[in-house]
Amino acid sequence: MYQQEEIRPYGNEGKTREVEQMFDNIAPTYDKLNHRLSWDIDRGWRRKAILQLKPFAPKAILDIATGTGDFALLAARMLEPERIVGADISEGMMAIGKEKVKAAGMQDIISFEREDCCNLSYADGTFDAVTAAFGIRNFADLDRGLSEMCRVLKKGGHLSIVELTTPVGFPMRQLFRIYSHTVLPLYGRLVSRDANAYGYLTKTIEAFPQGERMTEILHKAGFAEAGFKRLTFGICTMYHATK
Repeated sequence: MYQQEEIRPYGNEGKTREVEQMFDNIAPTYDKLNHRLSWDIDRGWRRKAILQLKPFAPKAILDIATGTGDFALLAARMLEPERIVGADISEGMMAIGKEKVKAAGMQDIISFEREDCCNLSYADGTFDAVTAAFGIRNFADLDRGLSEMCRVLKKGGHLSIVELTTPVGFPMRQLFRIYSHTVLPLYGRLVSRDANAYGYLTKTIEAFPQGERMTEILHKAGFAEAGFKRLTFGICTMYHATK
């Protein structure tokens, strides 16, 4: 079973509160920082992850670690489902998401609920699709979190994940390491005024399994099919799995 040993934001009560507070603190600047630190490429990554689901026309979608709801809003526009539930542990992030959803006039489609991603409250087979953008690396117990995502999917349902990863080839691996250890935490600290948040981000990216290893973990979690595609020289990886 894969489990992060040093970074345990979920599954440990003290750490859960610590990380919840961190995301509450950076919530007002979170969207701006994400777009600037990725040079706006993150918008394209999200679109690609949502397009993976378009052929299946899911009607009920769960967006795990929804944050401020960017992925949920884009999925609502691109997939036109009947409902999307955005689940997160940070009330501060979801508060901003609710305002964005209200401004977009999508309150009847998108709702937000505080959930522990490793212990979801939903019944088995509730959703046609589960999505996650840049959030599953925060799971303390990845096996349990993915198993929960599989459990709440209907048989034949689909999982679409997009996550930051470490490039595998030269020279991008070396360049990304320099960027993630210098520019990213410094700029993140200056804008968000949180000394730990973007240093924490670097640690979670480096600790997170990727590529073939991640697909093996998806299979162990109960998914019948799983695959991945690296994006932008491996800075980001997109995963798709079917229950």
